[in-house]
Amino acid sequence: MLMTPIVNPPGTAPNVLVLRRLVDAPPEIVFSAWSDPAHVAEWWRPQGFVTPVFEMDFRVGGEYRYCIRKDGRDGWARGTYREIVAPSRIVFTFQWQSGDAGHDAETLVTVTFEPQGERTVLTFRQEPFATDAARHSHGQGWSQVLESFDSFLVTQRTSS
Repeated sequence: MLMTPIVNPPGTAPNVLVLRRLVDAPPEIVFSAWSDPAHVAEWWRPQGFVTPVFEMDFRVGGEYRYCIRKDGRDGWARGTYREIVAPSRIVFTFQWQSGDAGHDAETLVTVTFEPQGERTVLTFRQEPFATDAARHSHGQGWSQVLESFDSFLVTQRTSS
């Protein structure tokens, strides 16, 4: 990790979450790690969680579904891929399946991968959020997921 992650840069609307970070890999490798179900299942979880189930049909109109688990408690989420432009952009819906109507609103996630030399600027954008609390909660969770992603890339680079 070569730059401090940026959360909600100035000018970000209150119902939008933006996370930006510099990843030490080129966009093709970063995109592959987001598009290969075997890879995604390795890192798509906040710290302290495991992912016992991860299903992914990576194509426009395809769906994903997963479970994260911590201390015996499961959290299920699902979504549909809306746009895939290799190796620069992925757009998908995201929705928790907890039964809490306030927490389970469907959002749209756009992840872009911009080359910067041999590195990638990864920008994660999720919207809209009904409350600041929901945006803050997702910001904490996705920041940890992206830290897991960074760790996964380091492991992949050192094992190859």
